[in-house]
Amino acid sequence: MTQPTTIGELRKVGWESVPVKEEMRRNAVARIRSGEPLFPTVLGYENTVLPQLENALLAGHDVILLGERGQAKTRLIRSLTDLLDEWMPVVAGSEINDDPYHPVSRHARDLVAEQGDDTPLDWVHRDDRYGEKLATPDTSIADLIGEVDPIRVAEGRYLSDELTLHYGLVPRTNRGIFAINELPDLAERIQVGLLNVLEERDVQVRGYRIRLPLDVLMVATANPEDYTNRGRIITPLKDRFGSQIRTHYPLDVEVEMDVVEQEASVPTVADLSVVVPEFMERLVATISQEARRSPHLNQRSGVSVRLSVTNLEAVVANAVRRALRSEEVVAVPRVTDLDAVAASMSGKVEVESLDEDRDAEILERIVRSAVLAVFREQVPGETHRAIVEAFDEHEGVATGEDLGSAAYAVLVDEEIPALRPAVDALLDGEEDTGPAVVASAVELVLEGLHLSKRLNKHTAGPRSRYQART
Repeated sequence: MTQPTTIGELRKVGWESVPVKEEMRRNAVARIRSGEPLFPTVLGYENTVLPQLENALLAGHDVILLGERGQAKTRLIRSLTDLLDEWMPVVAGSEINDDPYHPVSRHARDLVAEQGDDTPLDWVHRDDRYGEKLATPDTSIADLIGEVDPIRVAEGRYLSDELTLHYGLVPRTNRGIFAINELPDLAERIQVGLLNVLEERDVQVRGYRIRLPLDVLMVATANPEDYTNRGRIITPLKDRFGSQIRTHYPLDVEVEMDVVEQEASVPTVADLSVVVPEFMERLVATISQEARRSPHLNQRSGVSVRLSVTNLEAVVANAVRRALRSEEVVAVPRVTDLDAVAASMSGKVEVESLDEDRDAEILERIVRSAVLAVFREQVPGETHRAIVEAFDEHEGVATGEDLGSAAYAVLVDEEIPALRPAVDALLDGEEDTGPAVVASAVELVLEGLHLSKRLNKHTAGPRSRYQART
């Protein structure tokens, strides 16, 4: 349908003006009735965070999302734009998305008074009705609310003229959604400037005798550590937010795996296939789960889901590099490639102050705990004894980056057939069960038996050797 170009045409098609919270409530109700998810790209919150957020939207509340880093708070907020109408009419030339039926800026009021139903319209897409500001100590009232524009004054306007105003971020998202990330980092005197926006729904600039009745959904994020210590949200401002919702990390490995699969970027190389077995995805996700339970890491700071994503990307990248050097056509991450996560983990976890000189040791211990947990979960216990007994009669098995996939296949098929049941258990459900995937499974079985104290392991350079315990 052709969009109306004037207020008169808008009236003829029957368009009605509703507040932004009512607009979002209406669209949320339609989705809930149809069974369509409101936030399809946010995983793991279906029974915890999302019901609370849906309640807040239905109630018309401004919202604070409280949670540690890497808990999809910003993604949740940005997804709210999907609940806005796709297109919204505004008075042409308006800086603050003036409602054609109820203009609030001086420019729009004068234009409507002069031209009436012939007032021209612009149409704004829902993606342009979202504003966001990362709270920093140097953020000013001028940034958020507005300031006198000296250029307009120099052009000959009086300071008392409302047209000399340069509107800040909040007025410019009128009839939309405005988000403030890390709200506690905003100086307290600046937080005071938001009180009227949240309660009286207006803004005031430098004593001007003007009132802009804004229509804005305010959403903020805060980290619990900042919330109570490094910074704080002033009590009157907290009181004006309708709902405070606590976010969390994935509660189980399966959800973490789903997030990693959705977010991780796997490198593509010509003439090289990249395969990530399910047990390796599980291993990477389990590393993050183990990190969140570690007493040696600062849990108040949190262990972001980004840790799982970057760990998988690092492990896959190492597998690709290894495959390129050995001229293999399939790259599959193995336990050997877990050495690559040292770089991807270091910047995403904070070691407790008492353990600061043991960073590498602590991270290595977390990785070993994850390997052992996945081994115990994925490899049936009844397969262990036969492998250990086979090693009693074998001189040992070498693994390492410089060892090709074919050597592992020979190991399973000819040298130590007792490995086959354990390997098959890991490969159950895998689409690709070629030599490269078999090599990955073999390394997990051998490392798991070593960590279970069933096999000895000696490492020298790029090679490791597993032997029977003596």
